[in-house]
Amino acid sequence: MDVAIIGASGDCGKQIAVQLVAERVLSPTERLQLVGRRGGNSERVLFGLRSDLSDAYAETAPELDVALYPEEVVADIIVMAAGQAVPTDSANALSRETLALRNLPVFHTYARAIEKYGHGNEVVIIVTNPVELGVEIFSKYLGRHRVIGIGAYSDSLRFRREIAADVGVRRQLVHAFVVGEHGEQMVPLWSTLRIYGMDTEEMLAISQRLRGNRSVAQFPEDVQNAKLQVIAYLQQGLIREAFEHVDRLSPDLRVVLKPYLTHLSGAKTAVATANVTVDLVRTLMDGREIVVAGQVRLDGEFYGIHTSIGAPIVVGNNGWSQVVPVQLWEDEARLLMQSAAQVQRKLREWNKHGG
Repeated sequence: MDVAIIGASGDCGKQIAVQLVAERVLSPTERLQLVGRRGGNSERVLFGLRSDLSDAYAETAPELDVALYPEEVVADIIVMAAGQAVPTDSANALSRETLALRNLPVFHTYARAIEKYGHGNEVVIIVTNPVELGVEIFSKYLGRHRVIGIGAYSDSLRFRREIAADVGVRRQLVHAFVVGEHGEQMVPLWSTLRIYGMDTEEMLAISQRLRGNRSVAQFPEDVQNAKLQVIAYLQQGLIREAFEHVDRLSPDLRVVLKPYLTHLSGAKTAVATANVTVDLVRTLMDGREIVVAGQVRLDGEFYGIHTSIGAPIVVGNNGWSQVVPVQLWEDEARLLMQSAAQVQRKLREWNKHGG
């Protein structure tokens, strides 16, 4: 299968390209297409990146191709990583709105081109934020089952990793989902927690211990309070203390605050985001059906939600086929519905600006 990375000259896109080649996800007979824009920095970087990858991995690299126009994008799996990212020097809540309006035409441009010039079976992975907006736009052009957002996939892997670190086991032994909107409105599902070798009673005890005295219902409030504390540390220039503070939080709060703090520190989250994107690409290429979480355009299959949002889904090399039914706790379901309502409102406002 061939893979294309739209926005391969950016921080995240470049990391995705490097990891795909370094980890030999594609064979030498398959193609990795590096997609950018004609003229300027993007074009220069991509030809240089192609040369560098060929030099470093000459014996194992796939065929490397550079495309500079949307109509030239051709692949079986397309990673959408183009567009503007949140500035690393801003904690402004309005930045997501600005981000959406600036990336909206980018989403439309590439989705329209793939619809017109593609072979009709491409699976698109949305990395660019707001991921729900990307999923919404691409789904309109390509059909919703061929579009998956990386947000809930990344959040779920982080959630499992944070729980595993506190329990003292490998991440692969921990199962848990994060759904909802990618970002501060995500909904960690403690009800889905499963740890290999532990029975239900043991897992409930662990869940209660890790959450402390906090209820699921107060999660959004806890996120905001913790965020304010992080910002206070940053305003004083206490970056080490900020990370130490986040490390003392419960696993669900760390899932939200660690990437936020990492990004604002200036280091960004390109490596981690690329890692989970490559993991999903590998999953799609493997051909087996597997249950993951991801942003998809729902049509009532999950708690009656009709919008683009994170949900547990079955994926294969043709995209996602169905939503996995999950019995949520009452407070989790309520938070999910609140998150969905907010996403739906935002998408409605953003889409008024057209493509």
